[in-house]
Amino acid sequence: MIARLLAAGLIAGIVAGLAVAALQHVATTPLILAAEVYEAAQHAHEAAAEHAEPAFEGLRRTAATTLATVAVSTGYALILLAGMLFSGDAIGPRRAALWGACAFAATGLATSLGLAPQLPGAAETDLAGRQIWWLATAASTGAGLFALLRFEPIGAKAVGLALIIAPHFFWPTPATPESTVPAELAARFAAASLTVQALCWALAGVFAGVAWRLITGDETEAA
Repeated sequence: MIARLLAAGLIAGIVAGLAVAALQHVATTPLILAAEVYEAAQHAHEAAAEHAEPAFEGLRRTAATTLATVAVSTGYALILLAGMLFSGDAIGPRRAALWGACAFAATGLATSLGLAPQLPGAAETDLAGRQIWWLATAASTGAGLFALLRFEPIGAKAVGLALIIAPHFFWPTPATPESTVPAELAARFAAASLTVQALCWALAGVFAGVAWRLITGDETEAA
């Protein structure tokens, strides 16, 4: 069972990761490079042209980003498969995609309300405080969604709703407005990053479901 789970997760992670990496190359990487120009200009007061990234460095960066994205996608796929097995769900592309949507709601959508994705040079709050709030929010939202969607008693659903709402009464301390990044660029990056993350979870789920079926021969899927 573990070997099949690892194999399905790896296959799904590679396929989904390569697709998402290609999207990142055109959706988020140009925004990051633009933000780095602003950051470098703020600290070194040099012309933007002097900070242009050499072609070789660009290739190395693209390769590193692709490998990281494949690794993240593999992790996503393994988390989804393990969660579905633990909960007793039948694993298939559609069901796994729904799990991926819920995972994005917990780790991306809910956390972005207090901590939006940030570009280099953006104002930041205390790192430890941000990490603690992010982890608590993701865990609380995930547990809340599970309670809402999997339990029938109204009391359990009320607890689930409370878990989803609770973290947003304790947002991190707002960052000081000392950012070198234009607000429009930061907003575009936040939107693009969330879109890419949502697609990553969804594709990891779909391909994990497909890979699991191919490896196990299981054609059943819960409604």
